[in-house]
Amino acid sequence: MVGVLREDGAVDGREPAPGLSQLSQLVAQFRSAGLPVDVTITGPTQPLAPGLDLTAYRLVQEGLTNSLRHAASPSRAEVRIGYTSEHLTLMIRDDGNHVAAAAEGGQGLLGLRERVSVYGGDLVARPRPEGGFELLATLPLVSA
Repeated sequence: MVGVLREDGAVDGREPAPGLSQLSQLVAQFRSAGLPVDVTITGPTQPLAPGLDLTAYRLVQEGLTNSLRHAASPSRAEVRIGYTSEHLTLMIRDDGNHVAAAAEGGQGLLGLRERVSVYGGDLVARPRPEGGFELLATLPLVSA
């Protein structure tokens, strides 16, 4: 807040909040860290309200972060984003073995649940029966 109230009016490098338009850069960071990531987007993309866009970005970011940190030897991670006229769906999953503590959820997952609930959405975070872990989110679309 102090930076905003500066008398000289100088901008100190603040950038707009990230959104799905920065998805390719986000995925590139995880790929360069050694996590193979496949991305699939279905449906006609739509502009999202800023808060919803940030929430969607954070879901992908947290899902991939969990894959990188908590999965033992994942051979790949997958991000699927689907647009319909009423909902945005996101699925982030991997095929690695997760330690029990990560699968039970930590502060990151708690924060995601809170973000998703603000928009009246649903979030499922669970181990996959065939191995790995997944985040599944459904968010009602809010006009931008």
